[in-house]
Amino acid sequence: MKINQLGTSDMWLTRVGFGAWAIGGGNWEMSWGPQDDKDSIAAIHKAIDLGVNWIDTAPVYGLGHSEEIVGRAVKESSVKPFIFTKCGMVWNEKREIRRTLLEIRREVEESLRRLQVEAIDLYQIHWPVQDEDVIDAWRTMAELQKEGKVRYIGLSNFSTTQMEALIDVARITSLQPPYSMINRAVEAEVLPYCHDHNIGVINYAPMHSGLLTGAMTKERVANLPPDDFRRKAKNYQEPLLTRNLAIADFLKQIGARRGVSAGVIAIAWTLANPAVTAAIAGGRSPEQVEGVWPAAKVRLSPDEMKEIEAFLEAHPAP
Repeated sequence: MKINQLGTSDMWLTRVGFGAWAIGGGNWEMSWGPQDDKDSIAAIHKAIDLGVNWIDTAPVYGLGHSEEIVGRAVKESSVKPFIFTKCGMVWNEKREIRRTLLEIRREVEESLRRLQVEAIDLYQIHWPVQDEDVIDAWRTMAELQKEGKVRYIGLSNFSTTQMEALIDVARITSLQPPYSMINRAVEAEVLPYCHDHNIGVINYAPMHSGLLTGAMTKERVANLPPDDFRRKAKNYQEPLLTRNLAIADFLKQIGARRGVSAGVIAIAWTLANPAVTAAIAGGRSPEQVEGVWPAAKVRLSPDEMKEIEAFLEAHPAP
């Protein structure tokens, strides 16, 4: 199985990693709806059994719950994957979330406790915060690295301009941007910048939060749980929904030739970009994990890439 080096770190990653957003469960602002913890742990164990060697989570996923579940699952496993988490999104007793880069030291201690580890393999600033000194925050991240609380430091959702302001302060190991056939905004500047500066890229939402799995339908969208954030997401609403489901149907045709799902093709398409190190794929059950894992091995041919590009050009967003 091919593994890729993450930036200049000593971590070599499987091309697909386990994304732990959805296993945070329900009852918070960006929830995917209710989730059974036993299913979550089983999904993580299935991922590890299949060979996945890294897990990406964040404190805000379930307001601490995702990290706790990841910690429990990994503690029970004889194989220890790399664990990546984030900082910069905090909440109060009313479960109200805000972005801040002023509490990083408190956040890292709480993440270490929830994850039950002595050091975090990759610690990322979740979102840039414009009204604070992000350079000071990045210096704090570098201090945590020197202190051994985190092994490597990275960013998530940062632009090229924002990265440029930090790159001379401390090395940026990686960037985590959204990237899918539905959201290609990072192709123009961000991905080339990372490629040129040897910054690893682990893209999230390659299946755009389930839209490109091939399992989503208008009926399923209409019946999403009330606390599922996707009910309000623009790509889950018309006129975009019809177009996005048409892309998924097209990917099913390509997948059928290879005996894989539309979601596998969607992930493999992002991995074809030379700037991308690995992709995050969420899983709420062992079956979901098993369904997307083939993306770690699938390589789309030049003809398939051209076929997909032609379809996307012929079906632009309304």
